[in-house]
Amino acid sequence: MGCLICASLEQAYLARLSECIEARSSACYRVSTKLAAQMNVEMERARYELEEHQSVCVSTVHIPVLMPQREASASLRTLAA
Repeated sequence: MGCLICASLEQAYLARLSECIEARSSACYRVSTKLAAQMNVEMERARYELEEHQSVCVSTVHIPVLMPQREASASLRTLAA
């Protein structure tokens, strides 16, 4: 099950990351570090928004799987021995 918000936020993050990498590798970066720093802030902001959404998103929350009764009792007996 995929979340459209997760996909959108991930796409925005990857776009900002690409822009940041491109800015760092350009000759303009050496002249205007302020612009590159601003791009870095925007990239980090996009990453944070993605991580923030993923922490509450139903499609990425991991639900622990319970062991069946028979396997759980066998595991407990092994641990007790």
